[in-house]
Amino acid sequence: MDGNYKGYNYISSSTRIAEILDQPTGQFEETDDLPHRDRLTYTNGFYGNCSAVFVDIRDSSKLTEKHKRPVLAKLYRAFISEMVAVMNSSDNVREVNIVGDCVWAVYNTPYKSNINSAFAVAYQANTLRKLLNGHLEKRGYDPLRFGIGADYGRALMIKAGYNGSGINDVVYMGDVVNRAAHLAHRAGRGSYSHPIWVGPTFQMNLNEHNQQLLTHKYDAELGNAYTGDVVATAMNDWVIKNF
Repeated sequence: MDGNYKGYNYISSSTRIAEILDQPTGQFEETDDLPHRDRLTYTNGFYGNCSAVFVDIRDSSKLTEKHKRPVLAKLYRAFISEMVAVMNSSDNVREVNIVGDCVWAVYNTPYKSNINSAFAVAYQANTLRKLLNGHLEKRGYDPLRFGIGADYGRALMIKAGYNGSGINDVVYMGDVVNRAAHLAHRAGRGSYSHPIWVGPTFQMNLNEHNQQLLTHKYDAELGNAYTGDVVATAMNDWVIKNF
């Protein structure tokens, strides 16, 4: 969100806080899916089913020790550019966000077929890791490792920002978003951790073929999860052939 200067007045601020906190709770509607963002105002919200997919770079803090700023800029631009392209490639996408070295997205998934499409985004992101690393190794850079997390559940969808300033965004909150972020945080750590981790509800709604691509894992922090090193076959074959 681009800033546009407007002086701060604490009395006006107090009035805005009171108006927001005194809004009736009945304006938050439960739905089976996520409505289009155009239906959002500063006074309503929707609580709907969705899937969230998070991808972040493992040990990104160490990249500053290895590379100078111009190289870091190129690495992050390449990662963010193409990860956004992957995240945005599903027709069920509702929102794509960039937070530091993490790219994450929310998908409208009222049906099991939609959840399988979200899983396709996750394993295409994993295959992008191989494509990106092929380019990096060709130029003498160390490969990157990703953590990819996905889960399914309900999220609260609201419009938030400074009313009247033009500075606002759609915010997604709830266990599905938090858990997908934590799954991504746990994924891809160490030599034996798969790059893709998904929650049990997400896995349960996958078709039989996709379920068989994942292995059950109990994690002390997250409980039950399902993990794998799944790839998009055609894309992976092309990467192997060309790199």
